[in-house]
Amino acid sequence: MVIQVGTSCKWTHDSQRFLLESFDLISNSPSHIYHSALPLSPSSSWLCKYYVEQLSHEVRVVGSLSAEWGACFRTVTLSNPLDLACYKDTIAVGLSQGSIVILSGITGSQVAFLSGHTYGLKTITFSVDGTLLVSGSSDKTVKLWDIQTGGVIKTYNHTSGVHSVSISPDSTTLASGCWDGSIHLWGAWTGLCFCVINGHSKCINSISFSPTNSHLISASRDHTVMQWDINGSQIGPIYRGDGAAFSPNGTQFVSWRGKVATIHNSESGAVVTELQAPSNEFCCCCFSPSGELMAGGAGYTIYVWDITCSDPNLFKTFVGHTLDIITLAFSSSLISVSGDVSTKFWQIGTSSTNPVVATTMPTPPTSASIEAVSLQTRDGIAISSDSTGVVKTWDILTGLCKASFQTPARGDIYRDAQLVKDRLILVWGEGEKIHIWDNQKGGLLQIVHTVDVDDLRISGDGSKVFGLTQKSIQSWSIQTGETVGEVELRNSDWDLDPLYVDGSRIWVRYDDSSEGWDFGIPGSPPIQIPNTFPDRPHLNFIHGAEWKWSGGPSRVKDTVTGKDIFQLTGRYTEPNNVQWDGQYLVAGYSSGEVLILGFNHMVPQ
Repeated sequence: MVIQVGTSCKWTHDSQRFLLESFDLISNSPSHIYHSALPLSPSSSWLCKYYVEQLSHEVRVVGSLSAEWGACFRTVTLSNPLDLACYKDTIAVGLSQGSIVILSGITGSQVAFLSGHTYGLKTITFSVDGTLLVSGSSDKTVKLWDIQTGGVIKTYNHTSGVHSVSISPDSTTLASGCWDGSIHLWGAWTGLCFCVINGHSKCINSISFSPTNSHLISASRDHTVMQWDINGSQIGPIYRGDGAAFSPNGTQFVSWRGKVATIHNSESGAVVTELQAPSNEFCCCCFSPSGELMAGGAGYTIYVWDITCSDPNLFKTFVGHTLDIITLAFSSSLISVSGDVSTKFWQIGTSSTNPVVATTMPTPPTSASIEAVSLQTRDGIAISSDSTGVVKTWDILTGLCKASFQTPARGDIYRDAQLVKDRLILVWGEGEKIHIWDNQKGGLLQIVHTVDVDDLRISGDGSKVFGLTQKSIQSWSIQTGETVGEVELRNSDWDLDPLYVDGSRIWVRYDDSSEGWDFGIPGSPPIQIPNTFPDRPHLNFIHGAEWKWSGGPSRVKDTVTGKDIFQLTGRYTEPNNVQWDGQYLVAGYSSGEVLILGFNHMVPQ
C-alpha cells in the first residue's frame, strides 16, 4: 500500500473514527473487524473504499448506509448513569448504585472505578485543577476524592439526601445542595460545616461556585435561581429557572426553564440573550470551555449555539439518544448522558487538535427520525416510515429509494406499511384507535376502536391488520374495520419486535420460544400452527440495544455454533425499529438513516 503525501490526514481521520466507533466490538472479538465494523464504515471513508471491495464479507450491506461519519463517534453503555463531570480529557460518570466510573475523553475507555457511596449517587464535579472530585449521594453524604489514588479524602455527613455539589476555585470550600432545599458550606480540609443557607423551599437542582470568586449560584425545584456570598447572604434578585450554571470566566450565567434558556450578566443580572429549544423543554445547559458555545439538552435532542454574537446561531443539532438526556458537559468533545443508559461523545468541530472549536460551515438539516421499518422480501423491497409521515420504499438489492409517499402518520407511534400492487396501505395506533390509510383513496379507510396496542403488522396480502396487546393478538379487516379473529397469548413476556407475519400467518416470539396462528382460513377461527418462525433455520436476531437497562449491541447469532456472526456497531448500535426475516434485516435510526443487511448466502436453501 502506498500513501501519497497530502492524503495521510484523511487516512488518519478515518482510522481514528473507525477505531473509536468499533472499540468495544474489536476489543471483544477482533474477527468482527471484517464481519461487522468494516462493512458498516461510511461509503466515503478511505477504509471502506480500500478494504470492502477487496474482501469477501459474510454479510452484505446493500442499502442506505451513510456516506459520512456520524457526529457521535463513541457510545459507552453504563448501568443507570445519573451525572457527568469533565476535566480536560478525564470524564467522570456517576451511577445510580453509588459508584463512579472514570473514562478517557479521547477513547471512552474505562480508566478507573471509584466505590464508596452506598447508593444513589446524584451529583459529581471536578476541582479547577482536576486533582479532586466531589460527589453527593442519596445516602446523605458528600465525598471528596483524590483522583490520582482513587481514595476518599473526607466524608461530609448530612441529614438529607444530597442532590448537587460544587467546590470553590481555590479548593478550600465545598457547597452541597440537599433534597430539603438547604445549602451547606463546608471547609474542604476541616470537614466542618460553617454555614447553612435556607433560601429555597424545595430540592436544590444545581449549585456551582463562580470560577472567579466565592459567589455561589443555586437553582431549585421551587423554580427559583439565586446567588449567594460565602457567608450565605443573598446577592442580587431572584430569577426564574430550574437550573443554572456559570460561564468559564464567571462573567455570565445561564438559567433555564421550559423551552427557554436565558444568559445573564453575572454582576448586573441583565439579560444578555435568550435561547429557544425548538421542541421539548430544557433539562440541562452548559458553556463550552471557551465560553463561545452553549449546549442544551431537550428531550432526546442536543442543541448547540454560537453565542458570540447578539443573535445566537443554532449551528449544531445532535440526534442519537433514544430516551431523555440527563446532563451534558464539554471535554475535547461534547459528552452527553441519557436515560437510555448510554454516554455519547459528539464531534463538534473539524480541528483534529481542538475538536471543540466551532466550524463556520452551516450544519445540514437532520433527516426526520425513522419510526418504523418493514420487509417485503418476496417483492424485493423494504419500507421505512419517518416522524413527519413520509413513507419510502427501498430496493433490497441496490438500497435505492424506489418511491416516496406523504402520509398523515406523524410522531412516535406504532405503525406498519405494506405496498400491494402500487397501493400503499398504512396503519398506525394513537391511544385506543387504529387508523387505516390508503394512498389511492387519499384518506382514511377505517378507524378501529380497541385497547392500546404494543405492535402493529399488516398481513402479506394487505387484507388484515394485526394488533398486539399484552394479552392477545387481534385482527381486523382493512376494508371494513370488522374484527376477523383474536387469540389469547400464553404469557405476556414476549420479546422485542415480536410479531412476524408471513401472509395471513403470524407468530409472536418469547424469550425462549414462539407460537403462531393462521388467520387466513375462511369461516374458521385462527388455527394454531407450529411454534417455529419460518425462514429462520439457524440465524437469530437479538435486539440487545432496545432493552436500555441491559445494554449491548444488536446482533445476529448462529444458533448452531452459538457465535455472533454480525453486530450493529458505532452509531448503528441503537436502531429505533428493526425487522428481520432470517435473510434480510432492515433497521431505521433517529438520524434518518435506513440500513439494509443481506444474509441470503448464510441461509441454507
